[in-house]
Amino acid sequence: MATQNFSSALPTPPVPAPAPALCPKASPGYGKRSVPDQRPPRADDFAFLPERERYIAGYVDQLPEGAAMNIKSLAKCQPLYGQMAVGSALRALGVAGHLRQARCAVGDGDTVRWVTRTFWSRTARDNEWWNTFLTAEAGQRLHQPEPAPAAPPPPWVPAEPAAPATPEAPAPAPVVPQQRTTPADASPAYLALTRLGPADKRLGLSEGDCRELEESAAEWFARGVDADYLVHAVTAGLPATVDSPLGFVRKRLITKLPPHRPAAAAPAPQGGTSAPRLMVECTDCGAPGRAEAFRDGLCGPCREPAHPAPAEEPGIERDIQAHVKRLREQLKLR
Repeated sequence: MATQNFSSALPTPPVPAPAPALCPKASPGYGKRSVPDQRPPRADDFAFLPERERYIAGYVDQLPEGAAMNIKSLAKCQPLYGQMAVGSALRALGVAGHLRQARCAVGDGDTVRWVTRTFWSRTARDNEWWNTFLTAEAGQRLHQPEPAPAAPPPPWVPAEPAAPATPEAPAPAPVVPQQRTTPADASPAYLALTRLGPADKRLGLSEGDCRELEESAAEWFARGVDADYLVHAVTAGLPATVDSPLGFVRKRLITKLPPHRPAAAAPAPQGGTSAPRLMVECTDCGAPGRAEAFRDGLCGPCREPAHPAPAEEPGIERDIQAHVKRLREQLKLR
């Protein structure tokens, strides 16, 4: 007769299942991102976590970079837990300091798009470490790779002799009728004044008129407007006839002078570099925000849910209304 052997030792926790052969990859830019400065994996990395969280943590730790980290994909690729259990486990792993979720803006100009990344740490990190890491991640700049310069040929490869230059007879210069050109040192204010005549014949100015009004027009440019704005403001609402274009334009340059504009913020860098924006997501509800607003990966409402006040019983409310009605009737009798 076989005898059952009882042991006081705790059951061995289940070993995380290995990553599937065809692990789903997230879209480019999305998915898992391992944080730097991690120690090599060990058997007791997640020993202090509950069984379910220990299993999910071991599974996530084996996933490659860029693997899909959404709840549906994780639940589909491992057999033990469904979507609700995986969601709860990810929330617990965020509280334990193993992961943070964030939305990152990547790209430049009109091609900027938001991607969701899950930053993973095999070692549990505290809130201060995560805040420092995410702040540094938000401040980094993405650089487009520049083409590497062509390597010079080895010294033993003979250089090809340059082809002798064949002298060519100069082509005859075309005969161009002599035209009056704009002075090479013309300022934007001068050029804007020369556009008034073509815009409206009543404001045709001579070269001397443009030189005389150039300083007044330059004040407009000093206040942040451009040539289109000046031409439109001076030519708008003209009278039927303008006897003196010079005097009329001078008066409008003075009376319609725009106000000083505040200094504009420095534009974002162009040409392949951009400062990626980053917003941390709540591990529970997915609400975005700054890293400092989250503790243990949770936003304020999820971290400290509000307790609704107990509703009053219908019977108590009816008694109060009846009492008020009786008081009113007594006042009427008096």
